[in-house]
Amino acid sequence: MAEFSETDYLVIGSGLAGLYFALHASEHGSVTIITKKAPRDANTNYAQGGIAAVLGSDDSFDSHVEDTLRVGEGLCKRDIVELTVREAPAHIHKLAELGAEFGRGDDGKFALGREGGHSARRIVHAKDLTGAEVERALLAAVMAKGDRIRILPDHMAVDLLSTAKYGGPNACFGAFVLDRNTNQVETIVARATVLASGGSGKVYLYTTNPDVATGDGVALAYRIGAQVANMEFMQFHPTALYHPLAKSFLISEALRGEGGVLKLRDGSTFMERYHEMKSLAPRDVVARAIDNELKRTGDDSVFLDMTHHTRDFLVDHFPNIYQRCKELGIDMATQPIPVVPAAHYQCGGIVTDSSGQTTIKNLFAAGEVAAPGLHGACRLASNSLLGAMVFAKRAADAVKDAPKVAPPAFAQWSKDAATDSDDAIVVSQNWDEIRRMMWSYVGIVRSDKRLERARRRIELIREEIREYYWNFSITPDLLELRNIAIVAHLIIESARRRKESRGLHYNLDYPYKDERYLKDTVLMRGNGPTI
Repeated sequence: MAEFSETDYLVIGSGLAGLYFALHASEHGSVTIITKKAPRDANTNYAQGGIAAVLGSDDSFDSHVEDTLRVGEGLCKRDIVELTVREAPAHIHKLAELGAEFGRGDDGKFALGREGGHSARRIVHAKDLTGAEVERALLAAVMAKGDRIRILPDHMAVDLLSTAKYGGPNACFGAFVLDRNTNQVETIVARATVLASGGSGKVYLYTTNPDVATGDGVALAYRIGAQVANMEFMQFHPTALYHPLAKSFLISEALRGEGGVLKLRDGSTFMERYHEMKSLAPRDVVARAIDNELKRTGDDSVFLDMTHHTRDFLVDHFPNIYQRCKELGIDMATQPIPVVPAAHYQCGGIVTDSSGQTTIKNLFAAGEVAAPGLHGACRLASNSLLGAMVFAKRAADAVKDAPKVAPPAFAQWSKDAATDSDDAIVVSQNWDEIRRMMWSYVGIVRSDKRLERARRRIELIREEIREYYWNFSITPDLLELRNIAIVAHLIIESARRRKESRGLHYNLDYPYKDERYLKDTVLMRGNGPTI
């Protein structure tokens, strides 16, 4: 029989959203955090730029709200944006109180940067390692809580536990969890379950995300019957370092905030042809512009020029980026940095309300995995870590009243007939095919023909995965493949249903916005891809 344990709150993911939730929820209950690898292996740890908040005297809440709404292309929920922006400063100060060391000026106030789409300097940062600093501080704070918060590294959710299997309305009461060290499946029962598992960048061939970003939370929620929205809006970061040894290395938008200029190989600029803000245009505009220029010229990359700054300035403001470029033979003080777009951030996700509650009772979500209505059709730079904090705290407040819904008796994990596979090439081959297909057919620029090709192929791949899943013993690779296949299918289906171009979704067959599609694309079991 599988191992069994109980906790008040089960958290899936150890990035900012998961840790911040745990810190607050531990004040009124026990918390168990599971994380696929080490606790620091989260998207948060790779975030470079910073956190947006109105802290400057020349800034205003209204300005931050309007910037967010403008970039979101009509699909942000104004009430969600307003509460997020207004609660932001308090959370920045809370992070500082917990030990996060952000850059400050000589006056002791936060040193504020500017990024694309923002009309003012409002980005709090720790040089170009903001996410790593936030993760460090939060992990230290969590460890200081002692037995109130238990972290289980090398544990991966297999499926959520649903009361629907035992009669009555659908509610979540925990999860089946794979211990990667023993390959045994455990049952963890909880009053409330919180999905904080981050995004799905690994669905694409080229991404700035770490290997753990396989869309697990969205897949888990969809399988249990939760609503998922706006999965067609995958944000491609315009500037990932182009180098054969630079896997997943991001060149922060903060460089363009400090005057970095995008250029072609011949040294000419091009962004003025696409947007009045030039190199500081919103990410979707910049990514499409670069994609178009690469296809037009046949070049492998464009270039980000920072040579107008002194070496001392670059080393002081961007030490991590400077050092990594130097290791690869690129001196950003004297030569432009080769960059290309890469899948970066999932703007859609699991539908939640302002407290992180999903459409399934006792199942909550916060951070990149969730879609409360903050980002709309395109996320404003540095609103991601901000949204994770705001809704993690709100979820922590809400779960206090979560009732116990676990049935008095329920089935333990069982796949007795399954055997170990001697054909693991099926997993690696399908994994590679999905990522290449998504990059080629469902990337920065789409078309009906490309989407239809992707739909036909993903259905065949998922049928192979289903057969493999039920016949053989589960492994972490198989679970991740199962999840990215579902997420890929959701992205494809959402993109097929949006017959317009808006924000991060650009379809050559419908190049303009259509007000008939000024609404969310919502999928759930029964009206979306077959599980």
